[in-house]
Amino acid sequence: MFWTVLFCLCLWRLDGVFGEEERSVLLMEGESFTLDSGLTEIKDDDEIQWRFGNTVIAEINKWADRFTVYDDVLDGRFRDRLKLDKQTGSLTITDTRTEHNGHYRLEINSGRKKKIKVHILGRRLVLVKEGESDTLNSDLTEIKDDDEIQWWFGNTVIAEINKQADIFTVYGDVLDGRFRDRLKLDKQTGSLTITNITIEQIGSYTLWINRVRKKKINVDIRERRSVSVPEGFTFTLDPNLTEMKRYDWIRWWFGNTVIAEINKRADRFTVYDDVLDGRFRDRLKLDKQTGSLTITNTRTEHAGVYELQMRVSYRYSLKAFSVSVACLPVPVISRDCPSSSSSSSPPSSSPPPPSSSLSSSSSAVAAASHPNPFINQTRDLNITQSVRAADIS
Repeated sequence: MFWTVLFCLCLWRLDGVFGEEERSVLLMEGESFTLDSGLTEIKDDDEIQWRFGNTVIAEINKWADRFTVYDDVLDGRFRDRLKLDKQTGSLTITDTRTEHNGHYRLEINSGRKKKIKVHILGRRLVLVKEGESDTLNSDLTEIKDDDEIQWWFGNTVIAEINKQADIFTVYGDVLDGRFRDRLKLDKQTGSLTITNITIEQIGSYTLWINRVRKKKINVDIRERRSVSVPEGFTFTLDPNLTEMKRYDWIRWWFGNTVIAEINKRADRFTVYDDVLDGRFRDRLKLDKQTGSLTITNTRTEHAGVYELQMRVSYRYSLKAFSVSVACLPVPVISRDCPSSSSSSSPPSSSPPPPSSSLSSSSSAVAAASHPNPFINQTRDLNITQSVRAADIS
């Protein structure tokens, strides 16, 4: 999903001396965004440059027929992430990381026209299920010969790389051996994988590169209760908010894809129901007051992990919901033909409605209608699912 910076601005300023617009953009790590040139079409004599800090990362010279991205500069942090629009000169950066934080400048015909400050929030809270593995990414594509990398757990070093000294070490026996046989260090990128996570491994992890702190990640365990919803019915994911305030925002993910978001300050209330091949098309309803997300007429393809990212009252949090969708069998109704009218009994009433097994921790609300007329007999059974964040976290 691409964000046009024009609609993501948190700050706008026009500098009358230099004629330069300045905007500020807040994004989550992993998102893509577009730096909008503001042009509808490049003229034949136009020269356009995009800079990150003082480094040119993309340029267009239409007269020379040159359309170039320089994604190997700055240690390759933009490698395979830059897309330049040849018609408008806009620049898209995909799969963002915190190392893409900074100032981007647009220059047209050697005159500065626009400055955009981008701040990317890392997914600093990681929720895992007990027994699962998780990889703490270094955000490096390759370690340089003079790089020194250390991963700390609290105040203790648990892994380090010193390429010059040929040191690639995990310290699984520290802290009473709580990491023994659980640490795997990627020698190419410096990322650290923790396997079979238990309550002893939850806490704060810090990445240091060349004695500079680059990232702090909090790992916590959340029980993902199984929420089972019958196919065809409706369920609601509730962040347990009564009302969103002016500066609050929330973002709903399905897997690695954003499917809905609210940004109160930007007055943006959006569902992205065409993503993932349209599996959510016409099925998402977002409550503008509470941020609750309702999925209607569910199918088995809607089963999976839904993740909620929130900034509420200036505090960031991450919650997870695991949803399974149960296939209901199509009923077969048979009628016994009586041998004679005198011995016939009154026709039996409609078969009893199918039962629905739902998570005991979740509250039930008004039931949804199902397209199958047989299943519609359950309309008074109160089986539409409402899942509250408090039930999961």
